[in-house]
Amino acid sequence: MVTTTSTPVEQQVTPENRVVLKGVSWSTFKALLADVGDDRAWRIAYDRGVLEIRMPLEEHEEPKRLIESFVEAIVDELEIELRSLGSLTIEREDLTRAVEPDSCFYIQNEYLVRGRNINLPNDPPPDLAIESDYTNSSVNKDAIYAAIGVPELWRYRRQSLQVYQLVEGKYEKCDRSLAFPFLPVAEIPGFIEQSRTIGQRSAVRLFRQRIREILQSQK
Repeated sequence: MVTTTSTPVEQQVTPENRVVLKGVSWSTFKALLADVGDDRAWRIAYDRGVLEIRMPLEEHEEPKRLIESFVEAIVDELEIELRSLGSLTIEREDLTRAVEPDSCFYIQNEYLVRGRNINLPNDPPPDLAIESDYTNSSVNKDAIYAAIGVPELWRYRRQSLQVYQLVEGKYEKCDRSLAFPFLPVAEIPGFIEQSRTIGQRSAVRLFRQRIREILQSQK
């Protein structure tokens, strides 16, 4: 655990408005979040004294929002519940680690956290986290997610969606989703690209139809 009382030092500033600070104690990190409140545009990742503050770009946000809509379409077609929590701050003080995904969901464990304020480690972590990686992170987010125990991670980058499952404390790339084993993961980037010409909602409707066809074929 980092227990420094020194003033955080700016380590790196990049053109995409990402700032990295070193020597940030957990108490300082929490005080910063409390001071600025929930109404902020930037997101954080914190790993044992290293704090990254990132301002999302348009190139991050559009694919992320479409993937959120795709996940919602899937659960609607399956007629199951979902708790969508966006960029929820997923944190473990005992691990001195925290991260705000581009989006996260409770799917398999939705019934355990329905209507509750999430309190890790008493509650399970989200079942699925989404990262839209237009730029590289300065901290190892995979290690943070793995330490916290998020079982599934999707990374969208350069018109490709990669799915990772947590296996013995580390992420392994997989060809199918843990939450949605039937999902044709490789097709998702195509729907995102289609949205650029036909519109976002039209792309979502096409995706929903595709899921409906797959589910009907399995009956």
